[in-house]
Amino acid sequence: MTASSASSASAARCPADERDDSGLLAALLDGMDAALVAFAADGTVTHWNHEAERILGWTTTEAVGRTGLAGWAVRKEDADEIDAALTAAMRSPGRQVQEFALLTKDGHRVLVRTQASAVRGPGGRVAGVYCAFSEVHTQMDLERSIALSEALFEDASWGVMLIDADLRPAVVNAHAARALGVGRTALLGRPLGELLAQGVEEVECALQHVLAEGAPPAVAELWVTLRAEEAELPRRCWRSGFVRLASPLAEEPVPLGVAWLFQDVTDAKRAEQDGSLLRFRARQLHRAGRAAAECPDPAEAAAVHLDFALAGFADHGLVDLAMPLAPKPYGTVAGDDVYEDAYGGGEAYGEAYGDASYGPGGYGEAYGSGDEGGEGVGEGAGYGDAAGDGEEAAGGEAAQGAGPGRVDDPASGGAEGSRASGDSDTPDGAGPEDAADTGTPAPSVSGPPGPSAPPGPPALSGAEAAPRPRRSVPRLVRALASPAGAPGPSKMMPATGIPAPYVPGHPAIQAYERRGSVRSSAGPASPEGWAAARNWPDGTVHGLCVVLRSRGRTLGVATFLRAPARRPFDRADADYAEEVAARIATALDLAGAASL
Repeated sequence: MTASSASSASAARCPADERDDSGLLAALLDGMDAALVAFAADGTVTHWNHEAERILGWTTTEAVGRTGLAGWAVRKEDADEIDAALTAAMRSPGRQVQEFALLTKDGHRVLVRTQASAVRGPGGRVAGVYCAFSEVHTQMDLERSIALSEALFEDASWGVMLIDADLRPAVVNAHAARALGVGRTALLGRPLGELLAQGVEEVECALQHVLAEGAPPAVAELWVTLRAEEAELPRRCWRSGFVRLASPLAEEPVPLGVAWLFQDVTDAKRAEQDGSLLRFRARQLHRAGRAAAECPDPAEAAAVHLDFALAGFADHGLVDLAMPLAPKPYGTVAGDDVYEDAYGGGEAYGEAYGDASYGPGGYGEAYGSGDEGGEGVGEGAGYGDAAGDGEEAAGGEAAQGAGPGRVDDPASGGAEGSRASGDSDTPDGAGPEDAADTGTPAPSVSGPPGPSAPPGPPALSGAEAAPRPRRSVPRLVRALASPAGAPGPSKMMPATGIPAPYVPGHPAIQAYERRGSVRSSAGPASPEGWAAARNWPDGTVHGLCVVLRSRGRTLGVATFLRAPARRPFDRADADYAEEVAARIATALDLAGAASL
């Protein structure tokens, strides 16, 4: 090929290449999100993209070829300032950012923020200037959005998590990381199931719903439990809001994930639940009092009180009344007494009771003039069941506290500390919370104060230090019981006079001896035969025994039982049970007095 033919071919390709480059440049300019106008060195408008046409209303045909902006896109009063700014941009390196007021085609002013920069030719000579601009309020909205997102992830007082479409954390703020107990970077990309032990199904369901349908109309309260290696943590309530994130660049919304905002409201929710529970129990006591007032038989009124107390509180209820002990065998001497008063110094148990029958059914009267105050029985009394829970301390010889009332549950030590895990018969405490937490029993009086304990005998040594005789179990006869099968009203039991087969250390015996409340729980393991060993209905895993007191006398014991579906009894439950027991004892006391 000759040189002339090659040059002619090159000349033929150049116009085509230039047309392709100009078309590509026009497509790029029209695809920009910012408005753009370019000026030649003499001020002639050379480029005008679609975004500039949208903001100002002038079409590309109307704008390209005009000299400057004065008179049509800028007011004459502002033209000199804008021309000077564009001229300065051509002479200065880098970009120049300023704000101008431009005119739309219909004559309205619009404030824009511009970025102007010089356009240089192949030899470095200034060929013109381009000016990219956008409406100020749009730019300010973008800046506010960026500032808001940064503030949410740094200084917000609630948790913020960005969850991607795979339901994994993508961005986490400091508050959310503290709530989850993990570092911010350690959370990224991990499945939620590795962070939450309970409640993960509800959280993932809510996230999937937001991804598919959008944000819910109201906040949701989700109860979750954080995953821990050592021990199970308490449940937390997170008040949560969800927002679906979509890309603003796509024509159709493409979900990028979900913004999960939450705040821990556990304390407020528990206070609300406690308040609702107190109001419900107060209404139950009021209703029970109104219903019992209509019962002609005081024993029936006691059954009414028991029925109303079981609603929302326990699954079963039992009432056992104390009976006098059998007469002493002929020839028994004082040193052979096998049962001493739990709070007296040396009077026989049976001497504290009269001979009159109790109630219309013939229950033994739990009255008398015996002194029941004195030496308190401490935490040493335990109960060993038939399920292999280990040997428990029986009896009350090692007294930790003196006086009647509930004794705080020691966290460790003593006979309670030697029990097998998962099985406890706990004397309930009415002292300060600190005593229960530190394991120090804090005796306190929850009923009428009894007489103080007399000083103990001097210490014995040698042959005189003989073991004290083991006390026998008080005779507790079943008087009331709720149905163990189908629900129904509590029934008066036949007056057989046969005592319940409680062995020493049974929670009911402990409650009777201490004149207080005793809580018992099978624990998480729920060993087989735990309820049967205590002569409680099958399926029972939590028990609460409360003493029945009236007119300064101990009448018996009321027992409340719960199935595995309910939580163990706590001190608030013991307070409520004692209030119910006081009403039941009053009704039974009245029934006994009416039979005299």
